[in-house]
Amino acid sequence: MPHPLPALIVVDVQRAFDEWEAAGKRRNNPDAVARIVDLLRAFRAHGAPIVHIRHEGTKPNSTFLPSHSGYAVKDEAREEAGEPVIVKRVNSAFIGTDLETRLRAAGITTLVICGATTNHCVETTTRMAGNLGFDARLVRDATWTFDRIGPDGDAHSAEEIHAMTLSNLNGEFARIVTTDDVIASFAAR
Repeated sequence: MPHPLPALIVVDVQRAFDEWEAAGKRRNNPDAVARIVDLLRAFRAHGAPIVHIRHEGTKPNSTFLPSHSGYAVKDEAREEAGEPVIVKRVNSAFIGTDLETRLRAAGITTLVICGATTNHCVETTTRMAGNLGFDARLVRDATWTFDRIGPDGDAHSAEEIHAMTLSNLNGEFARIVTTDDVIASFAAR
């Protein structure tokens, strides 16, 4: 029996990204975490399922090692009692975890995905969700990324990378939505 409500998948809202920013890395969507808080509030108010994904680094210098301060989730996105936390060690929340098994067992067919970063763990998780047959919705204002230097030495802004990632995923892998779209969809039920 399909679950009537979507599940919110909150990817890697961890302090390591704050540390990157403090070290001078530039990001887009400065209000993304506030939008994630809005989504958490709406999903909790409607009794909709929420799954928290946490990244655990495997390289010795990773800011995501459990022994480092960056591993901790940001306080405003912390899980509440009964909300599962799934730890992943690669960029997809579906690889090496029981995420798919949990979702299928609960009859969940629609996933609302948010978190960090747009073009890494959020994108990989969203692509796999689409490939696995879930109705995936990526929340464009509740995810963010950082400026990057490409393989040819070209600088790419976080805004360009974010926009290109959304363009790549749109339609084939997911529907691109806003926080307001998701919240309005609860009211429309």
